[in-house]
Amino acid sequence: QVQLVESGGGLVQAGGSLRLSCAASGRIFSINDMGWYRQAPGKQRELVAIITSGDNTGYADSVKGRFTISRDNAKNTVYLQMNSLKPEDTAVYYCHGRVRTSTISAFNNYWGQGTQVTVSS
Repeated sequence: QVQLVESGGGLVQAGGSLRLSCAASGRIFSINDMGWYRQAPGKQRELVAIITSGDNTGYADSVKGRFTISRDNAKNTVYLQMNSLKPEDTAVYYCHGRVRTSTISAFNNYWGQGTQVTVSS
């Protein structure tokens, strides 16, 4: 019903930048919160950044001042601008969205397939 597709991952040197995008498509009535999570090998998935439908944002302490989350509601797309990347930012990054598919449905959680970000030292 709803698909989230990430793009923009890749390999970058420490200190570099990447911009991730996540486009939601399918049967979408409205989208509430959208966010980015990441999971490094051997670690649990963690929240990186979140943005509400009212454009309020929140960040993990480890990325504050370096990452910026934004969204384009007309395109059902959320972005993550990552600057001053560090090797410890290496992980698979997942997009998340809370989506309603109709006027009578509840908000449900949807995830993208993940995109690899690798930061070399």
